[in-house]
Amino acid sequence: MQRSLEQRMAIKFCVKLEKSAAETIPMLKKAFGADCLSDRQIFRWHKAFAEGLEDVNDENRAGQPSTSSSDDNVRNLTICDQIDSEFEFSDLENGGYDKI
Repeated sequence: MQRSLEQRMAIKFCVKLEKSAAETIPMLKKAFGADCLSDRQIFRWHKAFAEGLEDVNDENRAGQPSTSSSDDNVRNLTICDQIDSEFEFSDLENGGYDKI
């Protein structure tokens, strides 16, 4: 992730120097080697900075998993786990699952 941030800063710098995306790509490939962003990502970031984007941080995406937890989330998961365990236990008491 840190390498991506460094590369976005480098792309922004190239835009400020009025370098085209086509000129920027080989410079990034030389500087970052195998860790270089894809050409498509370089073009996307180059265009965004050329259109006035100032923030080099990646935007949050819809569908990206949340890394936060709250007391409500923990309590809900605990309840779901207890309910799931009760169903599994009752299935075992009633002869288990059907066999194929």
